[in-house]
Amino acid sequence: MGKTIGLTGSVATGKSTVSKMIQKAGIPLVDADIAARKVVERGTVGLAEIVAYFGKEILLADGSLNRAKLADIIFKNEDKRQKLNKITHPRVKDYMLEERKRYFAMGEKVVFFDIPLLFESHLESLVDQIVVVWVTPETELKRLMERNNLKKEAALDRINSQMGIDEKAKKADFVINNNESLEKTEKQVSAFIDRFVNNE
Repeated sequence: MGKTIGLTGSVATGKSTVSKMIQKAGIPLVDADIAARKVVERGTVGLAEIVAYFGKEILLADGSLNRAKLADIIFKNEDKRQKLNKITHPRVKDYMLEERKRYFAMGEKVVFFDIPLLFESHLESLVDQIVVVWVTPETELKRLMERNNLKKEAALDRINSQMGIDEKAKKADFVINNNESLEKTEKQVSAFIDRFVNNE
């Protein structure tokens, strides 16, 4: 059995950037966001359950999920967010474990699990080590407002729906500081891969 490394961060900390660097280095990575899309595609049991609870108005004209509309609903309502998580999380987990099994069967020694809500969803037991992509809370807010064209209040709502980035960093085995240049981030990713992946 190989090793599984969890990659996480918070919204707008640059986890996707680090994720791409890991994949560029040729290391298999299973992305929870992709898994979350797969398990609610048209025709899935996951989507049928979401429609049963939230109603048909969360569908687009072609019958697929209107993710933006659903996001608006759940960011404002904790109960509905919990309900959506109950529907999707077990399916996402199963999808990711299947992908990992496939990679290990192909002879891979290390697989990354890219899970934005690793701590919030209590999925630490799925991985052997945890890498957190960190920036200062000020940088996080600024980047999110710019990236998603959000007002400060809306951006803070999104940030506050997750565990704070400093708290996540304390729980990590390894922290990648993504507060400065891309070049500095790349160096940290390379150092991490050399130390934890290539030594396998």
